[in-house]
Amino acid sequence: MATLSVKPGQRLTVPDWHTNTELISADAESQRSASHRVRQETRALRNETNNQAKWDEHDNQTRLTERISSVNRWKETLDKCLADIDEEIDALAKVKEAAERALQAKNLSLDVAIECLTLRESRRAIDVVRDPVEDELHKEVRVIDKAKRELQQRVNEAFEQLCLLQEARQQLSFDHRGKMEALEIDRVCLSLSVNSPNISFKVNPTRVPNGSTAVDEWEQNSQYNKDHAEAEMKASTKLREMIVLAIAQTNNELEAQRVATEFALRKRIRDMERAYDELKWQEQNTLEEISEMEEDIRRLEEDLRRKMQDLKVAHTRLETRTYRPNVELCRDQVQYGLTDEVRQLEGTIRALKLKLAEAQDALDALYRQLYRIQTDIGYKANSLVLDNKCMDSRRKLVVPAEKFVPEVDTFNRTTNRAPSLLKNGQLELA
Repeated sequence: MATLSVKPGQRLTVPDWHTNTELISADAESQRSASHRVRQETRALRNETNNQAKWDEHDNQTRLTERISSVNRWKETLDKCLADIDEEIDALAKVKEAAERALQAKNLSLDVAIECLTLRESRRAIDVVRDPVEDELHKEVRVIDKAKRELQQRVNEAFEQLCLLQEARQQLSFDHRGKMEALEIDRVCLSLSVNSPNISFKVNPTRVPNGSTAVDEWEQNSQYNKDHAEAEMKASTKLREMIVLAIAQTNNELEAQRVATEFALRKRIRDMERAYDELKWQEQNTLEEISEMEEDIRRLEEDLRRKMQDLKVAHTRLETRTYRPNVELCRDQVQYGLTDEVRQLEGTIRALKLKLAEAQDALDALYRQLYRIQTDIGYKANSLVLDNKCMDSRRKLVVPAEKFVPEVDTFNRTTNRAPSLLKNGQLELA
């Protein structure tokens, strides 16, 4: 006979079963209520976070746009500032080159002035005078030295200012490159979206990077670079005006001094030519006087020789008459006449010899004076040659050096004369 298998364990009652069912229903109601609340809260949170995220993204988009606009304004400002400073650097460099050319041109003026002073050192004897020409030449050297010092100082200042401008430009350029990189980065950030392929989570993205600056510091840095560049450009503009003024002033001073020097030199040449003409006139008159004096001396010597012959005749007559015999040796009128003639001739001869010695002394004095005149003529001719060489040399100051052709015969071109030769074997002056 089969037996019934009974499952071991506790047997619950029907009320327990009903209680369990009611409890499960109650728990289900409670869980559904909690779930509904959570769902409502989740929906509210989702709506709130979505709105917040959208507004945050919108705000940050706006901030990025404004930041890009702000950085772009500074970039454009720096662009203009860089263009201005480049223009100022170019203008100052050109003015500096003009000052250097003016400084180089002063070397030619200085060389010419020193050459003139050196040439005039070859003057001789009485012509070695401290005349107005020498004073003007020394003054010209001082004016040139002063101009060179001033121009050199301006060139040095321009070089230093160019360095300051380049430094300011470097700061502007560095700031400009930073603005360009920042603009590129911010524009990339502005273009990012949830659909962008290159977005990802980053490690600690909210950290503050080293070297970060505040907005005020960023603004002040750009403003400082701009103000610094503008200040240097203002200083450069003022320096350019000073350099241009210095070039014009030194050129005017040197030109005025050049005119004064050449005026004094021309006046000195005219005075020298007048003195030369006067000496040539004196030489001619002295030579004529020497010729007349030599002719008079020749005639005087002839007269003296004739008187000596006459005296010889008188002496011979007297001596011959001493041989008359006896009583015939009487002191007659002939004897007295011959004696008077001898005495008269002896007096005449003494007077002629005295006058001949005086004439010879006068002739020697004329020759000495002629030597002095011709020596001074040589000095004047030498000085005229030197001063005319100075005038030819100074033509280089107004004629380009490559077109300057010096005169071959400066003195003859000016005077068309040559020193006369001394007569009668006297020394010829070189």
